[in-house]
Amino acid sequence: MNDGPCRPGGTVLLTGLPSSGKTTIATATRHRVADAGYPVEVLDGDDVRGRLWPELGLTRADRGQNLGRITTLALMLAGHGVLVLVAAIAPYAADRELMRARHDEAGLDFVEVHIATALSACEQRDVKGLYGRRLRGELTQLTGVDAAYEEPLLPHLRIDTTVESVAESADRVLELLIRRGLFTAPVSGPQP
Repeated sequence: MNDGPCRPGGTVLLTGLPSSGKTTIATATRHRVADAGYPVEVLDGDDVRGRLWPELGLTRADRGQNLGRITTLALMLAGHGVLVLVAAIAPYAADRELMRARHDEAGLDFVEVHIATALSACEQRDVKGLYGRRLRGELTQLTGVDAAYEEPLLPHLRIDTTVESVAESADRVLELLIRRGLFTAPVSGPQP
């Protein structure tokens, strides 16, 4: 068990449009937390869905189930002292609120970070080719295009990756974690 300055358990939800930078920021943050010697895990929404429950599609109900199942995994990990970084579109406010409520019920910290990158920038990046597939008519129900994305009204942090680098974004996430008491290592410079 780690006797360092990291509090046991907590979840950070990084929510935003496809290709907004959620997984990139979560991964950069994970490296910094792990380098400081603390247990940390990234749960990427698409990766978890594909590996554990590929039967789920992109309907409103399936998206809710996906986030609900990810929440269960996050709670299990956070309950064992892991800082969990969830990189998921999580397009519906009600589903995100349920995620928060389940953490509250379990007595575990929950932090919401909105990766508020503009749709035009996400379309240019098109990391997984989703926007291209949508343009070619191969895909429907793409979040932010022909499916809803309900922006968080009061996230703990809002990041626009068109004006901040990955390192700056990870610094801001770590600063938030320090303010929330989830992490106490330095946020800049080389990590021990």
